[in-house]
Amino acid sequence: MTEPDGNLPKRRNRNYDDTHRVLIGKAVELISESGADAVSVSALARATRINRSTVYYHFDSREALIAAVRQWSSAELAKGVSLGMASAARIDHITSFVLRNPEIIKLWIDDFIATGDIRERFPQWDTLVARLGEAFAKAPADAAANSAPDGTLNAAGDGECDVEVYCLLLLTGAFIAPRVFKNSVKPGESLERIIQRFTREQQRILRRDGVLPIWNAIN
Repeated sequence: MTEPDGNLPKRRNRNYDDTHRVLIGKAVELISESGADAVSVSALARATRINRSTVYYHFDSREALIAAVRQWSSAELAKGVSLGMASAARIDHITSFVLRNPEIIKLWIDDFIATGDIRERFPQWDTLVARLGEAFAKAPADAAANSAPDGTLNAAGDGECDVEVYCLLLLTGAFIAPRVFKNSVKPGESLERIIQRFTREQQRILRRDGVLPIWNAIN
């Protein structure tokens, strides 16, 4: 973030990061309770009992505050594609976050599907595409049975995998489908049960398509 004149970077003191985390956490709480329209820098100052000038030092406008919350939500969702997590844990994390933070996800989805570079909303995009592409190219033994007649490895045996499209299908299905399921398919189902069902089914689909060994190979 920048100073109000837009030129000088903010000078961080020893407590800056701790205060920033508190402000983001309270902003997320306010949005979860009342929706994004109810959140402002002044409201955040009142809720945290932090001097308004201090809050403005972190977020010089409401837009900057909302952008920071979106960035936080992107980072949380990115944990679901962490290269150090098993595939089941990734699915659990994403589904749980999506279901437990509906207002945050609504805000994030609006930004995610908007026109513009996806890397600004999901900074891990290039890494995800590159690593999954490398995994497909390495052709793990368990997926060899699904190779095309010319020897090209693919997920379903019917042509070379378009890795960018494949990644989008994975991400949008993981980020959006749980909310649709909760809102429109099984509104009375517990969150724990939905998380369990999504984890199991997504694992089954990856295994069915011969992609699970490739997905796990990203670890």
